[in-house]
Amino acid sequence: MRRTLLVISFMIIWSIITAVALTGGLNYNWPDNVHVDYGLPLTWATNTTSTIIGPTDLWSVNLVNLLADLAFWLGIMVAVVAATFFKFQP
Repeated sequence: MRRTLLVISFMIIWSIITAVALTGGLNYNWPDNVHVDYGLPLTWATNTTSTIIGPTDLWSVNLVNLLADLAFWLGIMVAVVAATFFKFQP
């Protein structure tokens, strides 16, 4: 019972970390290019809000990087959960 509670707690915390890593943006404020990059460890989306010409709202989305990010974060979760169940087998 304790192991199940530990695994469920880990999965909830890891899901929150995954959501923050995928949706949290890093703001880059350069004089000629203001943009926000989304995704860790790979950037899967970029929202450009200002260029040297003027204000803009340009989105660039890379679905391959999004799938790679999901595979990375969820793969770690599956590996830890599997290791937990196989390690503590009686």
